[in-house]
Amino acid sequence: MHPKNFKVRKIMNGRQSRFAPQSLLALFLALGTTLVLAEVTDWRAPPAAANRPNPLAGNANATALGEKLFVANCLTCHGSTGHGDGPGAAALEKKPANLGARIRETGEKDGELFWKISEGRAPMITWKTTLSETQRWELVNYIRTFAGK
Repeated sequence: MHPKNFKVRKIMNGRQSRFAPQSLLALFLALGTTLVLAEVTDWRAPPAAANRPNPLAGNANATALGEKLFVANCLTCHGSTGHGDGPGAAALEKKPANLGARIRETGEKDGELFWKISEGRAPMITWKTTLSETQRWELVNYIRTFAGK
């Protein structure tokens, strides 16, 4: 049989229908693309990281220090209120997260926030080589305040 004449035949409800192999390929590609995009948009920390306890939880001094770190390192993209509308955000292909809304919608734990700050994901850089562990927890404390706004 010549490849041009090849058709997949399927019997449904007593009727015969034909599907071109290209249609099946397009269906698989569309499904695969959807799954990849869903994975990309759902940025979740591994369970072990997500469940890591915050050693500075409830520490007002750590939250104040976190605010200073946020202004110095995060405000350019995330904006002063954490809405992802900082002056540098317009130049980015992927818009920075609205931190408060993300925390409220997903119920992200402190460990998840710490992991995301530490690891980064383009266009956000990794902070684990620039900020100490304590500083990253201080940022978590301050970022957590956006959830109440």
